Amino acid sequence: MFTKILIANRGEIACRVILTARKMGIKTVAVYSDADKDARHVELADEAVNIGPAPSRDSYLQAEKIIAACKQTGAQAVHPGYGFLSENSGFAKRVEEEGIVFIGPKHYSIAAMGDKIESKKLAGAAGVNCIPGVNDAIETAEKAVEIAKDIGYPVMIKASAGGGGKGLRVAFNDKEAFEGFTSCRNEARNSFGDDRVFIEKFVEEPRHIEIQLIGDSHGNVIYLNERECSIQRRHQKVIEEAPSPFISDETRKAMGEQAVQLAKAVKYQSAGTVEFVVGKDQSFYFLEMNTRLQVEHPVTECITGLDLVELMIRVAAGEKLPLTQADVKRDGWAIECRINAEDPFRGFLPSTGRLVRFQPPKETMFASDTSKWFGVRVDTGVQDGGEIPMYYDSMIAKLIVHGKDRFDAIAKMREALNSFVIRGVSSNIPFQAALLAHPKFVAGDFNTGFIAENYANGFRAEDVPHDDADFLVALAAYVNRRIRARAAGISGQLPGHGVTVGEEYVVIGLGAGGLNKPQPALVRDFQTVSGSSAVETGGKRYEICSGWHLGGMRINGTVNGQSFAAQVERGVGRNPLALRIIHNGTRLDAMVLSPRAAELHALMLHKAPPDMSRYVLSPMPGLLAEVSVQVGQKVQAGERVAVIEAMKMENVLFATADGVVGKVLAAKGESLSVDQPIVEFV
Repeated sequence: MFTKILIANRGEIACRVILTARKMGIKTVAVYSDADKDARHVELADEAVNIGPAPSRDSYLQAEKIIAACKQTGAQAVHPGYGFLSENSGFAKRVEEEGIVFIGPKHYSIAAMGDKIESKKLAGAAGVNCIPGVNDAIETAEKAVEIAKDIGYPVMIKASAGGGGKGLRVAFNDKEAFEGFTSCRNEARNSFGDDRVFIEKFVEEPRHIEIQLIGDSHGNVIYLNERECSIQRRHQKVIEEAPSPFISDETRKAMGEQAVQLAKAVKYQSAGTVEFVVGKDQSFYFLEMNTRLQVEHPVTECITGLDLVELMIRVAAGEKLPLTQADVKRDGWAIECRINAEDPFRGFLPSTGRLVRFQPPKETMFASDTSKWFGVRVDTGVQDGGEIPMYYDSMIAKLIVHGKDRFDAIAKMREALNSFVIRGVSSNIPFQAALLAHPKFVAGDFNTGFIAENYANGFRAEDVPHDDADFLVALAAYVNRRIRARAAGISGQLPGHGVTVGEEYVVIGLGAGGLNKPQPALVRDFQTVSGSSAVETGGKRYEICSGWHLGGMRINGTVNGQSFAAQVERGVGRNPLALRIIHNGTRLDAMVLSPRAAELHALMLHKAPPDMSRYVLSPMPGLLAEVSVQVGQKVQAGERVAVIEAMKMENVLFATADGVVGKVLAAKGESLSVDQPIVEFV
C-alpha cells in the first residue's frame, strides 16, 4: 500500500479523498493555486504545494507542475478527483512514465472511452446497446439531412469532443438538421478545436441512468447498481438518486451486465461509470463512459455500504476486489443535492464572495466512514468565513441523505435543506426545495426535460408554494414574542417606560412574495423556560416549542407535535424591525408589530427605490472582461455593452434601450459586485 499520495484537485473532492487516505493511514499532499491558499483541502492535507496563479489553466491543469510536486514530496501516487486532468489520457500516461501510480484507469482505457465516436464503435463491438445513428464524422450539412431522414426524426446532432451542452442540437425536421449541423460544427471548433460531428436517434422522454463500475488489475469487474440522474438543468445534473425509481430489476441487471462487458473490453481498472439513455419503454442505449470517480458517487456508497475512494486506492495498489457481484448490496434509498453558489432568482447567475455564514445541517453520516448509514452527510471543500472564488466551479457542497425508502429520503432531504444555512453568497437551495416538493418528482414521474418543462420561464419566488403559508406567519409571531420577552427582561428600564409584552400582533409582509395584507396573530401561553407557546393565525392554532436562542439563524423544534427546522434572521434589508423566515424553500420577510403600531405603519409614506434604468448594472459578482462601448457612443437596444467572467462562464450584457453613453463607471479587469453600475446613459 502507498504511504503518501497527492490529490491533483481542489474543493470537496480533494477533501473527500484526503479523508479516506487518512482512514487508511496514508499521508496526503494537496496542491493549490494562489486563490486557494486558505482553502479547506490545503488545511486538511499533511503537506501542500503551490502550483501557480488562480486560473486553472495556469495551475490545476499544469501536468508538469503536478508531477514536479509529486517528486518534491515523495508522493507515490496521484488521485485526480473529477474534472481538471482526471480524464486526460496524456496526463495518466505521463504520470506512469515517471514511475508514479495513477489512481484511476490505465491511460489506454481513458483514451478508448474519451472519444464519443470511437467509444460508440467499441461499445457496439462489445455487445452494448447503441442508439441508432451514424458514428462516423459527417462532412456536409446536406449529408447530415440525408442521414437524419434515414434514422427518422427526431435526431440528436452531437460534437464528438463535446461536453457541458456545447456542440449539441436536437432536430425535428430537415431545416433544423441542416442548421443544427452547421451550428454544432462551429461550436465544436471554437470550444474544443475539433469539428467532428455525428448524428444519432433522439430518445423521447429520455432518462439519464448510469451504472457504477469498479474493476481491478486481475480482470475482475463488477457493477454497483445504478444512479438516476435525469433531473438536469442545461445538461448539468442537479439531483441524483440511487436506486432509480423507474427501472425494473431485469433492466438493472441487463444494463449492469452490458456495462461490465464494455469495461472488460477496454481492460478497465478502477472506478468508472457507464451512462445510458433510457426510453419510456425501458429500452436503453449507451451514451458514454466516464473514466473517473463521479460527483454523485456518495449515493452509491450509501446503498452499497462501500467506500469507493478506498476501493480505487486499493485497486491502484494492485489489490484484488474484496467482493464479488453476488456480494453487492442495495439497501435503502439515497439522494444527493448539489448546492451551488448561484442565484436561482436571477437566472442562476454565479454568486461569488465570502461565506459570511456556512452552517450545514447536523451530519450523522460521514465521507469515508462505512459504519454509519441512514442519515445526513455533507461533502464540502469550504468552511465558515471562506471564499467562493470566481475562477472555478460553482459547487459549494453536496448534501446527501440515506433513507429507508424513497419517501423517507425525500423527507430527510427537505429537512436537511431547511437546516442548511448559507449567507454571503446566494445558493440554489430554494430551487432544490421546490424540486423536492414537486408532485411529479415525488411520484418519480420525470425525465431529462423535467426542469425545462416545469420552469420554462426561469425560477421565481412564487414557484415555491408553501404547503402551509400560515405556519410562516405563526413562526414570525413566535420569534418576535421571544425577542420581546428578552427585551422586557433587561434590567434598568425606567419605571412606567419599560417594554411591555402583549399577546396580540399584526404580521406585515415586506417586498415581493410577502403577504397580500397584514395578518393578525395571537401568541398565547408563552413559557419563557421551555420556549413554548400557542400561536393563533389564519383560523389555525400552532403549538410551537423550540430551544432557539436569539441570534441563532437556525430554529429547530416542534409544531403541533411534529418536528420542524427553519431559518430566521433579524434586521434584514436595512430594516432593524424586519424578520426573515425561511422554510421549505419559501421566504417570508415581515415586520411583527402591535395592533396600534400596525395602524401607524399604514400611515407612513412609501419611499420609492431609486431609478436605475439609465445604468447597465452587473447582475453578479465577477471580473469585467470587456467594455464594448465608450463615452459619447450611440447604443441601440440589444447591442453588446460589456462581458463579465465568473465561474468558468462568460456572461454578455446588452443594452435594454437606445441611448448615448454618458459615463463608463468600471474598467476592464475590475472585480465587480452585484448591481454595481458599469455604464451610465444620458
